Amino acid sequence: MVDFDVVDLPDTDHVAEGETAPDFTRPLVNEEFWEDAALSDLTDEGPVCLVFYPMDGSFPATYIWNELRDRDLGDLLTVVGVSISTPYAHKRLIEERGMDFDLFADPGNGVARDYGVANDLDGMAGIEEARPATFLLDGDRTVRYAWVAEEWPDFPPYDDLEDEIRTLVD
Repeated sequence: MVDFDVVDLPDTDHVAEGETAPDFTRPLVNEEFWEDAALSDLTDEGPVCLVFYPMDGSFPATYIWNELRDRDLGDLLTVVGVSISTPYAHKRLIEERGMDFDLFADPGNGVARDYGVANDLDGMAGIEEARPATFLLDGDRTVRYAWVAEEWPDFPPYDDLEDEIRTLVD
């Protein structure tokens, strides 16, 4: 039995396929340390799957990262996350989930706003986080595939995402 309500999210004007993804610099956390990094630093090395997700510790975050980890998508290209969680919370999530993915810390949610995927948290004035979204970017930061949640909770269509990744890197 589902113990939460499924809620339709408002329409959003998010970054779309064919557009250039906004560049940004934020703390990038891995299993050992974190340092400021730009998205363009990652795309300069090849395609990137940019994954927006709710704060660390939420069931959607856990589910999304378990699924991506289990599919070994990081073997095909750089997979990197963005959420409002702090570097300390990211470090814990990476350790607890056994993840090989790096995570951008965006506590002010500015990156999600720039991408059009900010989500006001129900009942909490002035509090927002990213709605689940995935953007597949080529080396020029051109969006080759975009998926943005239309309801809460909603999860990326992992099979479609994996197909798009394999098409891009093959």
